[in-house]
Amino acid sequence: MTPDAPTPRFGAVLTAMVTPFDEHGELDLDAAVALARWLCEHGSDGLVLAGTTGEGPVLSDDERLALWRAVAEAVTVPVLAGSGSNDTRHSVELTKAASDTGVDGILCVTPYYNRPSQDALYGHFSAVASATDLPVVLYDIPVRTGRRIAASTLLRLAGDVANIVALKDAAGHVTDTAGVIAAAPPGFEVYSGDDAMTLPLLSVGALGVISVASHWVGRELGEVVAAFKEGDHERARHVNAHLLESYAFESTEQFPNPLPAKAACRALGLRVGQCRGPMGAAPPELDGEARRLLIRLGQLVA
Repeated sequence: MTPDAPTPRFGAVLTAMVTPFDEHGELDLDAAVALARWLCEHGSDGLVLAGTTGEGPVLSDDERLALWRAVAEAVTVPVLAGSGSNDTRHSVELTKAASDTGVDGILCVTPYYNRPSQDALYGHFSAVASATDLPVVLYDIPVRTGRRIAASTLLRLAGDVANIVALKDAAGHVTDTAGVIAAAPPGFEVYSGDDAMTLPLLSVGALGVISVASHWVGRELGEVVAAFKEGDHERARHVNAHLLESYAFESTEQFPNPLPAKAACRALGLRVGQCRGPMGAAPPELDGEARRLLIRLGQLVA
């Protein structure tokens, strides 16, 4: 990335926002609007709603639509709607509905559990993109879906489908991503979908990050991207090193994402509630760990 690199269409740091629930586990739209505005004031250039971190699979369609509409009306940054699922017909219907909520784009995850072939993935993503005039970001996260989107499939989609404009890359294969960036049509963008891989992906041409840790270190992640863009690689490396503890905290075998992200939000005094099942409520020890992390990072005073 060079100082004259293009400005990413959705911003350099997008937060994959948690979905707030009240004490009864019901969607809390007022809290969602408050959280979205807080994130925009603390380093988020854009927001992704009802994705992995937003517990999209446990939201009803009506809840997703209400969430997208409320947040899109409340903020001025780009908002992406996570409208993909492992059912092509449902994904198409939900994407059509999302397009009327005021959001700025669609995030479409690889169909999970089904493990479709690469040709079937091409058909799925093409069908979803044809259901909307909005730009579509593909989301490759094989650790959760069980299937990678092959580089050849990504390039076919980028070349054939005009409104497939970007990739959220959480596949962990920097070499393959470098090849996609090198061969993709002009204007196709790649965003890191894994905070820990942001700096490596910037080095091969990614333009930003769709982040979990930006709930509590959004400005610092923005500094990593900005420093790299300006050619100050040592500064980017230094700030990134300061954030390594955050990357390790945000998802573990014992406490998978979004349990830690919601704990960090609670430690910051943000009303997000607990996760719905199957994640369920976090034990008090995670809230304590989140608070200690934020103190070490200078986000909270001891």
